[in-house]
Amino acid sequence: MMVRSAIVPVAGLGTRLLPATKSQPKEMLPVARKPIVQYVAEELMASGIRDILFVTGRGKTSIENHFDADPELTAQLEATKKTDLLGQVDFSDMPANFFYTRQRVQRGLGDAILCGENFAGEQPFVVALGDSILGLHAKSRCLQKMIELFEDKRASCVVAVEEVPENEVSQYGIIHPVDADGDVFRVQNLIEKPPVSEAPSRLAIAGRYVFAPIIFDMIRQVKPDKRGEIQLTNAMKMLCEEGRRVFAVKLPADEKRYDIGNFPSYYETFVEFALADPDHGPAFRERLRELLGSK
Repeated sequence: MMVRSAIVPVAGLGTRLLPATKSQPKEMLPVARKPIVQYVAEELMASGIRDILFVTGRGKTSIENHFDADPELTAQLEATKKTDLLGQVDFSDMPANFFYTRQRVQRGLGDAILCGENFAGEQPFVVALGDSILGLHAKSRCLQKMIELFEDKRASCVVAVEEVPENEVSQYGIIHPVDADGDVFRVQNLIEKPPVSEAPSRLAIAGRYVFAPIIFDMIRQVKPDKRGEIQLTNAMKMLCEEGRRVFAVKLPADEKRYDIGNFPSYYETFVEFALADPDHGPAFRERLRELLGSK
């Protein structure tokens, strides 16, 4: 039961990043040298994923264009002998196939994943949120570990989690672990954005999942919330209530999650990735010291 496909929801409007996202997807915002969604795709491929479905929406065609061949650009780079750049924009040798479908109406994450049911078929699959990067420059083994756990335990779901500060608990889906010792544990329950007083832990879902196809049946049973959205967390909660095997893998300390959902997190992510740039990072670091020293 090898996991070789992934669904990447990228249909969100990105309203917390307006006006930057008015005419381009937030997933295409650059983080240092690459757009966010490219880091996500590279992480998936490094974990053995070979078929990637992007669930897009209105105004998201630039994501498709990014991974497509561009004969005119290729010809120009070849003519000007910029072969170093050619290797950075030619994705034809990537070890994955890219597919696209649309979520025609914004009805939440659960509904977006349901759009990929025919793509996934009867096989297990990964879900990777298109606005979250795991690890600096997407150098993370967490997803590979999740896939191995999923296959070893014959699980219905494996989810990545990270420990968040108490004052941020109400912003995330939070898991109720059976035993939170170590970095792998069984999940007893999940709660979407609970008040701190009702949170069973500070372990927040970190934007990566591995699912058995049974999740589609669960999603279809979820009733829309007051905003008309189908919450994926509620479908996962049903898996727990049925006694199915749901596990969590805690992100290691050196594999930080970069959630580009608002301007502060975007600024921080860009600066951290830029500082790690092998060519320009050292000079950028010195310039930052100068700027901060002049304040």
